[in-house]
Amino acid sequence: MSANTRTVWVEVVCMLFCSSLGAVCSAPLCMNTQTGCHVLSLSDLFDRVIQHSARMHGISNDLHSEFEQHFLPSKNQIGRVSRNCHTSTILTPNGKENAQRMAQQELTEVILKLLLAWRDPLWHFQQSMAHHPDFTNFSSNKAHEMSDMVHELRKGVEKVAEKMQMSGIISNSVSSFASPEAPLRTDGPEWHLMKDYDLLYCFRRDSNKVQNYLKILKCRIVPEHGC
Repeated sequence: MSANTRTVWVEVVCMLFCSSLGAVCSAPLCMNTQTGCHVLSLSDLFDRVIQHSARMHGISNDLHSEFEQHFLPSKNQIGRVSRNCHTSTILTPNGKENAQRMAQQELTEVILKLLLAWRDPLWHFQQSMAHHPDFTNFSSNKAHEMSDMVHELRKGVEKVAEKMQMSGIISNSVSSFASPEAPLRTDGPEWHLMKDYDLLYCFRRDSNKVQNYLKILKCRIVPEHGC
């Protein structure tokens, strides 16, 4: 691949990242200095992924509330949900103080592990909603958007991690992580609904964690910018 081709490809990738996180750019977004590129600071990159994570958590909260209101057979069955989230195998810091004490590399890896772990479950949930007759008018677009936003946010956090590595903040590149297997249930149709509710409950919880961890990382690394 020629140098010119590489430059064009980087600009295209950067433009996609810029638009996917809701940014408005007058020039392509690039991680390094290149002709015609708009280079964002690490603080700016953090702001964008934090804003994106806030929107994602808001959608998950809305979808969880609507699901509970319209599709749970009875309020009494809410207590029967196992809350056995498939991401329970990912060790996350217990509370804000422990998250603040965790090494920056480790906290970044936790964020990426959580986002990757939700890729397949949210895709299957989106497909379930799209093909279920009762879900035709029930926030199917929200489910699709939520699934897409996880993918976009993971790519955005990877860009932040690359910038952190280039700045010497973390020593190692952040590689791919294996996603924990989501447990499958074969119970009756009422438990199918409960499984979806459980999934939404768990994702709402994890998306809140991701948002909070990103804020903690930003305040530790660039405390002079809005912390």
